[in-house]
Amino acid sequence: MKTLTGIRLAATLLACSLLASCANVFGPRQVELPLHKLQAGMERRFPLNNRVLELFEIRLTRPQLALLPDTNRVALTMDASVAPPFLRQSWTGTMAMSGRLYVDAARGAVMMAEPRVDQFAIDGMDQSRQRQVTKVANVLVDQLVRDTPVYSFRPEDLRYAGVQFVPTRITAARDALLVTLEPVR
Repeated sequence: MKTLTGIRLAATLLACSLLASCANVFGPRQVELPLHKLQAGMERRFPLNNRVLELFEIRLTRPQLALLPDTNRVALTMDASVAPPFLRQSWTGTMAMSGRLYVDAARGAVMMAEPRVDQFAIDGMDQSRQRQVTKVANVLVDQLVRDTPVYSFRPEDLRYAGVQFVPTRITAARDALLVTLEPVR
């Protein structure tokens, strides 16, 4: 009887110590976020409508996401419509922007920082107005996109075999983001 109790006690202690050290047993994991999944998440946020400096109504539609592995950035091309509220005229064209990727462990998300307008081409607009609109677009992009999640993990995505993980690093590949998850210690 004492032997059976001793075995049960030893087994219980062994199981408890194994569970307590799970975070040390599980090392970093790498999760692949395919471009099509990121694209679908981006499309849910559009169209975007914004009035900038009370001078322009800007509408952005049809986002096309691309990953730039050489610079670890993400690029976004959108259709743009610009209309000053005091005129009955509007212009259409495209806007291309990019941002640096980083991981926000506290939010469990892949974020975009340092957004910049790489190109803003409006059909039928003269060069001087186009430069003005590009400056306005940089203000708009800075307001709308700075620290915007490109992808947010669900809480269950960050648990594996009872161990809590946190995103720590990100690398852009041609057709996916590779996110390193490490166990919480």
